Amino acid sequence: MHPTHLKDGTPRTSIMEEAGQKLKRARERLRLKYRDVEEASTRIAARHGNDEFIVALSRLADIENKGTIPSFYRLYSLCAIYRLDMIEVLSWYKVSLAELPQDADVIQHAKTHAVGFQANDEGEVQAPLALDPGLDISKTVFLSRLIQRWGKLPLILLNNIDLKNYRYGLIGADDWRMFPYVPPGSLVVIDDTRRKIATSGWTSEHDRPIYFLEHREGYACSWCTQRDNHLILQPSPVSFCDPEIYAYPDDIEVLGQVTNVAMTLGLTHPNSGRS
Repeated sequence: MHPTHLKDGTPRTSIMEEAGQKLKRARERLRLKYRDVEEASTRIAARHGNDEFIVALSRLADIENKGTIPSFYRLYSLCAIYRLDMIEVLSWYKVSLAELPQDADVIQHAKTHAVGFQANDEGEVQAPLALDPGLDISKTVFLSRLIQRWGKLPLILLNNIDLKNYRYGLIGADDWRMFPYVPPGSLVVIDDTRRKIATSGWTSEHDRPIYFLEHREGYACSWCTQRDNHLILQPSPVSFCDPEIYAYPDDIEVLGQVTNVAMTLGLTHPNSGRS
């Protein structure tokens, strides 16, 4: 059963009706009749080879006057015909794409995986690590009072890089391969222009390049050594994980080099007591 009210107490039906009225006003401003919209949406459907894009007369009337929620395809057609930004129109229906990463915290994945969420235009990215925007990163701080769950991560914590040009990965809760350099639960920033495995240029384990990779079973984050047509994933010595060997590039792809890590705290290595 769907809730009749939103969390702020607003009746759900009134929200849908208001959104429909906004679409109606957009149509009327352009002096379009129902028939004009139907014919235009039919042309869009023909262009894409999908009749789901068609907004029939009766359906449009229901959307505008009865609060009927349009399908994704019909909403696309209406936005194209009315020259509306689809993200804004989705917000009329109380769907905010900016909250997509925040809502992703309802489930924690054990497997390391790529994160497709993009940075917004405010210079912040939604990440599983939220810190007080007033944090002075030059000083030692008591993080237990500052770390929250999903929220906005200021770019300054990632050295002011342009996150729009980077990809992200989230290290799985069971992935100890690169501990303690990249602990489980870490958000990693991936530079996908750096896909060639470096053979030199580092002086210690701390500055050795770490790569984010995709293979047939999922993703991995690891140091790498390339030997002929094979790629060896070399884990951190204290992780107690075994090296893995893949045929390269047939069975594994280098998505890029890890350039920044936002780490979560408090996880205990399952083998920390091992001697």
